[in-house]
Amino acid sequence: MLNLSQWGSSRLQRFERDNRRRETSSSSKLGAAVGAWISSIMVDPRQILAGFLTLTMFAMLAHMIKREHFDSVSQVKLPQNKLGEQITVSLPTDGPWIEAGPELKPCWGKPNLEDEVQSDGYVTFSLTDGPEYHISQIADAVVVARNLGATLVLPDIRGSRLGDRRNFEDVYDAEKFVRSLDGVIKVVKNQPSEISTKNLAVVKVPNRVTEDYTAVHIEPIFRKKGNIRLATYFPSVNMKKAEKDSDVDSLACLAMFGTLELQPEVHQVVDILVQRLRTLSRNSDGRFIAVDLRVEVLERKGCRGSTGSKSCYNAKETAVFLRKIGFDKDTTIYLTQSRWDSSLDALKEFFPKTYTKERIMPVDKKGKFLDQEAPTLEEVIDFYICSQSDVFVSAISGLFYANVAGKRIASGKTEILIPADIHGPSALAGDFISHYVTKKNHLAYSCFC
Repeated sequence: MLNLSQWGSSRLQRFERDNRRRETSSSSKLGAAVGAWISSIMVDPRQILAGFLTLTMFAMLAHMIKREHFDSVSQVKLPQNKLGEQITVSLPTDGPWIEAGPELKPCWGKPNLEDEVQSDGYVTFSLTDGPEYHISQIADAVVVARNLGATLVLPDIRGSRLGDRRNFEDVYDAEKFVRSLDGVIKVVKNQPSEISTKNLAVVKVPNRVTEDYTAVHIEPIFRKKGNIRLATYFPSVNMKKAEKDSDVDSLACLAMFGTLELQPEVHQVVDILVQRLRTLSRNSDGRFIAVDLRVEVLERKGCRGSTGSKSCYNAKETAVFLRKIGFDKDTTIYLTQSRWDSSLDALKEFFPKTYTKERIMPVDKKGKFLDQEAPTLEEVIDFYICSQSDVFVSAISGLFYANVAGKRIASGKTEILIPADIHGPSALAGDFISHYVTKKNHLAYSCFC
């Protein structure tokens, strides 16, 4: 048996061993906890590398987006043309397209027929030379007939080439024309049988004829002869609005912008061609440019105006202008030139997606609408496509430009560009917007609110 002293010593040793085990166990648990905490805040080096690469990639992407969308210009060397010339341009990277504004609302008043003294006489005339002239000829005839109290005879249409003669309803909506002038002047669709060309006095009328001119130069002849035939001439192709609005302007506004609509078949063809051009322009959100550039006009027209300024631009000059203001090579371009000419190759080198009517016209429509001997319908198609395109470029000055501008202003499509020789590598498209728009001095601004 153990004595008391031995038993006490044994219990003391056991207590010390148990205490050491508890300390060791506590230290182990504490070490494990500390190790777990350290592990939780440490990252595998491979994860650090992956995170760094990801951040670098996002930084590079952000830089690319910034360059693409916010840098003002980027240098581009264009392909050498057939003459071996190298042209370098700086392209604005935000693009030169301008969003169309809202359509304007007519603000002219409709004169009342009851306010005028009516006569038994007739005013006859023909629409000649193309749709840009038709608009002005209609306006002049309506103003004269109204001031004379005469009845207007629906005109025929005579093209620029011998034998190109059509009825009004072959191109325009006759019912719409008569209806739009109801209460303003009397209109008949056919010339009365008792009127012959022998007893018609031919009277020359200046474009944008006034009430005073009618009273002095036309009314005496009308009162003497009873019936007259008008022949409009164009001392100027200026379509600037008058300094002061007048009743004549109101009447001209109605005639110019409220009477002529295409007849259904012609309207359908224009719609088909516009839709095809938009389909070809998928990379530019369906937007396309229409350029009035006709080779035969350039060949017979001097490109220097009376003041010495340049009044027309050829295919290459137009192409360089468009590239320098920021249009890229994938831009779709429609030309008013009906059939391809080798002189247009320079434009196609810059803009491969350049088309004429002949290229995009449906096969079953070519026979009727692409007639070289009677080009009136071709000219009408050009006029209305240029009025509807997202951008219109007038490479040739004249009445076509002036009256297309009027229709575009009315519809809110004011990106009307006038080419120029740009000496630097780039320029802003907004610097070449037509003065009709920037100064708001087109007659259309008197007609629409």
